[in-house]
Amino acid sequence: MSDAPDKPDYRSTVFLPKTDFPMKAGLPQKEPQILARWKAEDLYGQVRKARAGRSKFIFHDGPPYANGDIHIGHTLNKTLKDMVVRTQTLLGRDAPYVPGWDCHGLPIEWKVEEQYRKKKLNKDEVPPAEFRAECRAYAQHWVNVQREQFQRLGITGDWDKPYLTMDFKAEATIVSELMKFAESGQVYRGAKPVMWSPVEKTALAEAEIEYEDVTSTQIDVAFEIVESPIPELVGAHAVVWTTTPWTIPVNQAIAYGEEIEYVLFTMEGRRYLLAGQLLTETYLRVGFKHFDGVIQDQLGQKPWEREGKRFKGSDLAGTITRHPMHHLGGFFARPRPLIPGHHVTTDAGTGLVHMAPDHGEEDFEVCKAHGIDPVFAVEGDGRYRADWLWLGGQGSVINTKFNAPDGPICSDLREAGALLSAGDFRHSYPHSWRSKARVIYRCTPQWFIAMDRPINSAHAEPVEASSNTLRQAQGESEGKTLRQLAMQAIADTRFVPEKGRNRIGSMVEGRPDWVLSRQRAWGVPITLFVDRKTGRYLVDADVNARIVAAIREKGVDAWTEEGAAARFLGPDRNPDDYEQVTDILDVWFDSGCTHVFTLESGEWPDQRWPADLYLEGSDQHRGWFQSSLLESCGTRGRAPFKAVLTHGFTMDAKGMKMSKSLGNTINPLDLMRDTGADILRLWALSVDSTEDHRIGKEILAGVSDQYRKLRNTFRYLLGALDGFTEQERITDVAAMPELERYMLALLAKLDGELRQAVEDFDFNGYTRAVGDFCNNDLSAFYFDIRKDCLYCDAPADPKRRAYRSVLDILFHALVRWMAPVLVFTTEEVWGTRYPEGGSVHLLEWPEVPHVAEVTGEWEQLRALRAQVTEAIEPLRREKVVGSSLEAEVTMPASADADFLAELFIVSSVKPGDAVSVTKTDKHKCGRCWRHLPEVTEDGDLCNRCDEVVNG
Repeated sequence: MSDAPDKPDYRSTVFLPKTDFPMKAGLPQKEPQILARWKAEDLYGQVRKARAGRSKFIFHDGPPYANGDIHIGHTLNKTLKDMVVRTQTLLGRDAPYVPGWDCHGLPIEWKVEEQYRKKKLNKDEVPPAEFRAECRAYAQHWVNVQREQFQRLGITGDWDKPYLTMDFKAEATIVSELMKFAESGQVYRGAKPVMWSPVEKTALAEAEIEYEDVTSTQIDVAFEIVESPIPELVGAHAVVWTTTPWTIPVNQAIAYGEEIEYVLFTMEGRRYLLAGQLLTETYLRVGFKHFDGVIQDQLGQKPWEREGKRFKGSDLAGTITRHPMHHLGGFFARPRPLIPGHHVTTDAGTGLVHMAPDHGEEDFEVCKAHGIDPVFAVEGDGRYRADWLWLGGQGSVINTKFNAPDGPICSDLREAGALLSAGDFRHSYPHSWRSKARVIYRCTPQWFIAMDRPINSAHAEPVEASSNTLRQAQGESEGKTLRQLAMQAIADTRFVPEKGRNRIGSMVEGRPDWVLSRQRAWGVPITLFVDRKTGRYLVDADVNARIVAAIREKGVDAWTEEGAAARFLGPDRNPDDYEQVTDILDVWFDSGCTHVFTLESGEWPDQRWPADLYLEGSDQHRGWFQSSLLESCGTRGRAPFKAVLTHGFTMDAKGMKMSKSLGNTINPLDLMRDTGADILRLWALSVDSTEDHRIGKEILAGVSDQYRKLRNTFRYLLGALDGFTEQERITDVAAMPELERYMLALLAKLDGELRQAVEDFDFNGYTRAVGDFCNNDLSAFYFDIRKDCLYCDAPADPKRRAYRSVLDILFHALVRWMAPVLVFTTEEVWGTRYPEGGSVHLLEWPEVPHVAEVTGEWEQLRALRAQVTEAIEPLRREKVVGSSLEAEVTMPASADADFLAELFIVSSVKPGDAVSVTKTDKHKCGRCWRHLPEVTEDGDLCNRCDEVVNG
């Protein structure tokens, strides 16, 4: 270290940090080895034993779908969940984690059907039990694949025994929960318009819908008025507007607004009726060439303003029109009455609404009130019935060509003289999120759970409650509706962020009845028998018990086995008197029941109900959060969770939604192979996950840099603590130098911040706080100042002992705090220092010495230090000084000069009027490189170093 060649070499006398912990992480190679060790040693089981008997924290896992490799959304979601479990475990709580999967439903059935189509096979020709077996095998395959991928992320849990909705016991539980709804009168069958996928041939829930902008054909259609209490209206034409031409063939009425003003006027030789507020808009859309040859007069009056006759909507009662295709007879020859509709507005269209009760919720309700029933003209594949007089058996109604201006509907209406306009209309339209195809509203007989029917009301046959849970729920929920119970549960739940409360609250407040039934094969059956005479479903505790027992033994196939109906109904009932329901349950009902068979069943003894927390993406306010809420409120009178945490969605680096077609997706499996899982975890826990957030190459490069800094902090601590023993430790904090006490005060402050971050589920704040502390308070400040002490002070020196004692406290705090974040790296760090010390993940929250806050004065000193560093920098650039140790600082200061010189890492500090820096004329110690007055020649030793070396 000496510049003079004839001086002794003191390098061997300097106490440099020493560690085998490498700077290069090599995570892709090390992480699988650590995973294998955890599995061999049953780390999860060890944690369970270590926390047995402690206060519980129950996190219930929302089930991902068993279909395909994990994506970046899974990575964020599971890492956040793992962070919840690990931080609660770190706090000393018993926080078990049972992962689970959603295994039934259309996505899996769709994939199996795809395999059939590739082989040119027809799924309907395969025995249902055989088809379901293939669906089960497909789901199990992806459960196994995803299980390995989640574990590769470092997610800890009961991977050997996850919950699966397709397990026989789970299927039996789902059936049992359905029975509870049936027993309490909340289930009914009715014909109502529901979201229907003609491609997938089944009803869909709102949570299975996504909205995309499309271009549809908008048309204006004239319906001739044939009867009216107002003589002038007879022979005129009521004008309706729609963006779904395919619904015109099932029109049954026209709705008006009772308070809207309508105008009767003449255009091109015809009289038309529509809302006065929409005349100009309709004129522009229809594009009439002239108004009976009359143009606007000089006053700007339009013909309808001068000549039109006006009517209030309520005056139109009793008016009858006829369908444009009335000449076909039958259904089309029936009168089309004008009826009042509460939903009619003048926001768009003509103010007269074409009513097809088969294909609209409001249409259905308004028509029902006037005795107009649906006709079920459209089949499950989207085609009109083959026997339908107009367009029967023709192309699917979602086919844009079928609805186009030159398509069959518009062509026939044009030929009949009823089509006034046909053009493009851009708007948002619902699609199936699986097939991506357009969906329709279609009226079919479906099973529903009522939102506004009093629970245990007379709607159900009297029944003795079949379980203690149900008896309790009936007692607490008697007379209340499911909507009321759910809204109260939302009010009682903690939401993080708080805006989630309003989001799910508005959805539940306005949602329609829950459509339970699906017309598919792979799922839990709606295990009800309907009396053919009364139309009421059977409620019998003995029958229900036999059904549940059979499904627990054989799974869902038990429902459709030969002779099953007779066995379930028992000897006192004739199976021919009952219809055995063949629909399956909405998979959201399946997932809504997961709290029952995971938290209540006893299959996992360390679980309890309700859960402390549910955590999913914000889209689950209309999905799993809501289905779980409704299921639990309907059977237990309250939510199955105490708190709900939601996260946003991961966008690409530009903030765009990720899409394979755009080529902007990030594959977490590739990233783990290239950089390791800890980098991905650090990214997931560094972003503000409560909002939509981004990922990309530059972002990940920044995360990697952040990781390197954290790793180097641990590497420094390991090296600086080499050989540290309890005999060296100073336990009396008051006896430590002020800098050590200041650092312990900062550590105590950080401890409080991190505890609060865990309480708030603020993992972005948690990770950032630790990173900032390591970078700003340790590496750039404390470690920098104390390196001279560490390298050059005698091992027994009190200041060096105090420093190493604080480093040990820092090590134990940081390795624990970062263990939930960098699960593999901290295990490597811990094992490097304590090879026989077990896993870092068995440790608990660190005990940090309580030190009175001394930050006020130190903030001023740190600001002064920054000012001095800034003043030295020009001398560095100009090569006047090589390091800050060559600098001599003059400044106004009241503190001890030697203390300030140590703090600023300079040769000396002298009092003066302002901060100034010059190069020192003192010689450099050959061991510590400090420039001190007692060193008479460069390379000689200062007093301290001489004492340490020559003692």
